[in-house]
Amino acid sequence: MPPRSYESVPSPKELPIVGSVARRFRSPLTFFEELKASYGDAVRFKLFNEKFLLFSDPALVNEVLVTKQYSFRKGRALEGARVFLGNSLLVSEGEEHTRQRRLIQPAFHRGRIAGYAQVMAEKTQLWNEAQHAGKEIDLAVEMNRLTLAVVGTTLFGSEVEAEAQEIAESLTVVIENFNRMLLPFWKMTRLIPTKRNLKLRNAQTQLNKTIYGVISQRRKDGRDHGDLLSMLLAAEDADNPQKRLTDTEIRDQAMTLFLAGHETTANALAWTWHLLTQHEQVRVKMKAEIDAVLGPDRLPGLEDTVKLPYTTAVFSESMRLFPPVWVVGRRALEDIAIGDYLVPARTIVITSQYLIHRDERFWSNALEFRPERWLDEQAKETRPKFAYFPFGGGARICIGDAFAWTEGVILLAVMARRWRFEVRPEQVTELSASVTLRPKHGLKMTVREA
Repeated sequence: MPPRSYESVPSPKELPIVGSVARRFRSPLTFFEELKASYGDAVRFKLFNEKFLLFSDPALVNEVLVTKQYSFRKGRALEGARVFLGNSLLVSEGEEHTRQRRLIQPAFHRGRIAGYAQVMAEKTQLWNEAQHAGKEIDLAVEMNRLTLAVVGTTLFGSEVEAEAQEIAESLTVVIENFNRMLLPFWKMTRLIPTKRNLKLRNAQTQLNKTIYGVISQRRKDGRDHGDLLSMLLAAEDADNPQKRLTDTEIRDQAMTLFLAGHETTANALAWTWHLLTQHEQVRVKMKAEIDAVLGPDRLPGLEDTVKLPYTTAVFSESMRLFPPVWVVGRRALEDIAIGDYLVPARTIVITSQYLIHRDERFWSNALEFRPERWLDEQAKETRPKFAYFPFGGGARICIGDAFAWTEGVILLAVMARRWRFEVRPEQVTELSASVTLRPKHGLKMTVREA
């Protein structure tokens, strides 16, 4: 049987010319949830002149991200992100992407991550010592600061600590503009000197100044500082040992790692603590495991993460319900059959971790926070591969996934041994879905003794 044509796929009622733009940008999560609920695992829609297909079947996701991945490239938002991220690993394509990944991969080998794990634990211990019972904090902001301190040290050593606040603010400005990159003519309209565009331009200038400054210092220094930047500076192409990354290439990779390396883990940790405030019995059980493994004051290392299966399950379950990266987009390079559907060339295929991670077909009582489901080996073996994919899949799976898993578990372990948190009465919890899934109004908490 020939594949179904694009036009035969169900679609919502849309406005002429602009399509579903208003609904997509007013409330992205609601828009996608309604599409799936109304039309099933394959839905088409348009944003201006762009054709989209939303796939919510893990088997279809597997074809797009793995078995037929070379018939696709990155989607529209990341095409627009080249303005900020250059031709980095996150946005590069084809042979260039393969070359960059080969150069950067050694920075994420297990031996390096063991060293990063020590930094993660030490930075979290310093954060712990800065808290006191009764202190009122925005935990989302605090997790951003903490993960920025970790990625700043593991990427640049201690050379950016003085500018950490400015970097965090600049990265937030960039993240808040990702949805605009889906719009047509964005690359031109961003040049108009509006207040928002000027703020974005200033953020990019600040980030470039910081990163290029450190690169210049390191070129003069010439020593291996044991961090990611040293790895990037020393990286050699196996096919051409004389070819190393240029300053621009290093800047692009560093910008991407700054963005992805702290933003995703910060959100994952913030949502984890949000869930733990609502499930005291889970927090108590997690703390008991941490205390049994680490004792009263020993800091965890990489080898301890495998001894903390329940803590890992808590982090896994949090990323199921609140995946830091909630949607993945790919543009078809050619007419390609995906399952029973013909995807026309240039169509953008969307798959959403948020939708699939909450699908009752793959997760019993899907909206419940239940870490124990991750300790059920039989259930894990029978679940479809792409029922859970917080870090993507295929050749473009996040290069720092092991870094993120290690960071999440270690930061949770160090924090939970000392502190717990209570939600403040004024807190309103709402999701903000841009390139990542953030708490829209932060997470206002009161610090309490664990």
